[in-house]
Amino acid sequence: MALMEARGLTLNKRLQSVDVALSPGEMLGVIGPNGSGKSSLLQSLAGLLPASGEVLLDGRPYAAFSALERARRIGFLPQFCESVWSLAAEDIVALGRLPWRDQETETGRAAIAEALRETETLPFAQKRVDQLSGGERARVWLARALAGCPSVILADEPIASLDLFYQARVMGTLRRFAQAPRGAVVALHDLALAARYCDQICLMREGCVAAQGKPAEVLTKAMLSEVFGVPIHVDLACSPPVILPVWTKTI
Repeated sequence: MALMEARGLTLNKRLQSVDVALSPGEMLGVIGPNGSGKSSLLQSLAGLLPASGEVLLDGRPYAAFSALERARRIGFLPQFCESVWSLAAEDIVALGRLPWRDQETETGRAAIAEALRETETLPFAQKRVDQLSGGERARVWLARALAGCPSVILADEPIASLDLFYQARVMGTLRRFAQAPRGAVVALHDLALAARYCDQICLMREGCVAAQGKPAEVLTKAMLSEVFGVPIHVDLACSPPVILPVWTKTI
């Protein structure tokens, strides 16, 4: 049984009858050009956009869960995160325990501390979030999602503001999270990282699923070149995998 499954998700022109499934123990990478529907898909899976169709969690439709139950089961990391208040990083992470209402209990404090350690944000846990770099803030918001101990994390471009060192760290964190019975759906622009860390790939184009399957099945030269509109060099046998555009003088 799929951990999370979408059937026929449709939202204006942003999503067009999208079917996608996440199995326990998997990381599903969602890739595609700008405007292809990656963020809309993740927001619809999170129940934040009113897409038609159906989303199932452990084989049960969302309607079968209360809002509180869904908040406990699904951790959502949007592409852009901001805090209205100048809170300490640790307080931001503690917000991830709100669905459990146990921030001050031993269980809640342990979950917060573990999320800080896992994301390597413990050294600046007491610093105000507006005093942190963009990369530090990105890891704090990831820690917030982890602190809720969800069964599914939906992460929209979680490495966008990170340097190479922390890109690998964050992808490794998500990879460790996505162990059965949990799973993660991650929208990415870096195709090589998707090939390296993801078990399944969903390639989006103009709101539709152009291809879905194992990285070797989806990340082909022909498929990527067609969808992205530029020649793509693909070497999945290399360690780590290499996927790069082949630039020409006319581009």
